[in-house]
Amino acid sequence: MNSVRKQLPRWLVALPVALLLQGAVQAETVARYGISMADIPLTTGQPDRGAGAYQFTGHTIYDPLVAWEANIATRPGKLVPGLASSWKVDAKDNKKWLFTLRKGVKFHDGSELKADAVVWNLDKVLSDKSPQYDAKQSAQVRPRIPSIASYRMVDEYTVEITTKDVDSLFPYQLPWFLISSPTQWEKLGHDWNKIASQPSGTGPFKLDKLVPRQRAELVKNVAYWDKARMAKTDRIILMPIPDAMTRANALLNGQVDIIETPPPDVLPQLKSSGFKIVQNVTPHVWPYHFSTLPGSPWTDIRVRKAANLAIDRDAIVKLLNGLAKPAKGQVDATNPWFGKPSFDLKYDVKTAKELMAQAGYSPAKPLKAKVIIAQGGSGQMLSLPMNEFIQQSLAEVGIQLEFEVVELENLYLHWRSGAKSDMNAGKGITGINLGYVTADPFYAITRFVDSRYIAPNGVNWGGYNNPKVDGAVDTIRKNFDPKIQDKLLAEIHQTMVDDALMLWVVHDLNPHAISPKVQEFVQAQHWFQDLTTIRMK
Repeated sequence: MNSVRKQLPRWLVALPVALLLQGAVQAETVARYGISMADIPLTTGQPDRGAGAYQFTGHTIYDPLVAWEANIATRPGKLVPGLASSWKVDAKDNKKWLFTLRKGVKFHDGSELKADAVVWNLDKVLSDKSPQYDAKQSAQVRPRIPSIASYRMVDEYTVEITTKDVDSLFPYQLPWFLISSPTQWEKLGHDWNKIASQPSGTGPFKLDKLVPRQRAELVKNVAYWDKARMAKTDRIILMPIPDAMTRANALLNGQVDIIETPPPDVLPQLKSSGFKIVQNVTPHVWPYHFSTLPGSPWTDIRVRKAANLAIDRDAIVKLLNGLAKPAKGQVDATNPWFGKPSFDLKYDVKTAKELMAQAGYSPAKPLKAKVIIAQGGSGQMLSLPMNEFIQQSLAEVGIQLEFEVVELENLYLHWRSGAKSDMNAGKGITGINLGYVTADPFYAITRFVDSRYIAPNGVNWGGYNNPKVDGAVDTIRKNFDPKIQDKLLAEIHQTMVDDALMLWVVHDLNPHAISPKVQEFVQAQHWFQDLTTIRMK
């Protein structure tokens, strides 16, 4: 398969020589990571480019108050203490949460983390009247922490956050909110552009070099506060290589040591060349999210169900060389939140055509719909081939799709804006293809069905509004018993599937390919991966 070895960008070819010289001088261990993004995610505190970016410039440089356990492969992770050593809900007022901060935690600039820094960071993304407010960072994290109503410093090491309503699931929002240094912002003249190349967090890595669209170099923070999570590699170099084949070439030719999302048809060559394919159970789904707003072609449940029945998911798994699992809904059928939906997401073209006929459509008289998709990027798997397969499959039952293809961050802008916005509805866009993390109740389910989170207030992109579901979400928020929460979440998910709220295609296995030079890489059962686990030989 020599045809696989395309010509690599000149900077990729030249890089190993520079690294060898650098390594000889500094005698450090270096891991070169080919990531699927077109650019390095934002480094100022809140990464852009979606959930996948948090593993690169989020939980490397920074820490959250409440963290997610992402360094264990043998079981699902859970919420664990981060910069807050503990948290609790106020027994007298369940809207109030108290967070006790760790003492002695230092930012990379040497300043100490205290409660005023946490409040400063909340202002940074939630208060547009504050001097440090950054619209770029706010756009990334505000939809991820929609429950926050207010916050205050109680004492030097205690922060109180008040939610808009009682919300037992609130802690699940906090791994997405990262803490940067107010001192560094002052030092660099209140300039977020300068901070991009000189950021200061509390995380296990420091940013050493940043060359936009080429690389970011992270170096081990030897003074990191969590000794159990010290980086096992001295330097990790992140290289944006958005094309899957080019990433594989870079690995085969020794330009990088690890890549995400290897192209399925190159797996045999990678394996025969001594590279290892690593994958794991991953709470992640690849769907089409439909608009259910008036005027959308997807308002007819018969059309939504027909779309789900028109897809041969096993064929898509085959297209991906086994690096995925057919989806039966938002979460896997083994998940306690799956429930017992009556609508079965199977491949049934006959029934799909019958449903379309009932709705007044056929292959000769197709329903037309416009869907916005990404060229590629973390979480989007093999975006273009998969979308072309779906386009052909839906055409067979009388649904004619038109795609608007954009770069990933542009797709996220359309997502956060919601189906009703001018950039979507104004261009006739009634569906969006975006991979979703499904690790916790909020991220898997409630944020997509709660009518109060209809975009731009949250990411209920399609405007789904079901009073019965809203009532169940309210009950979940007010109840702190996980068993009751699980029962109600299963009922909500059951309704989502029976309403065919989305076109669910596959669950990602988040494959990585690693060089024999990599001694250890722990792939967690999550979309977050902990780069501190990478150990080089």
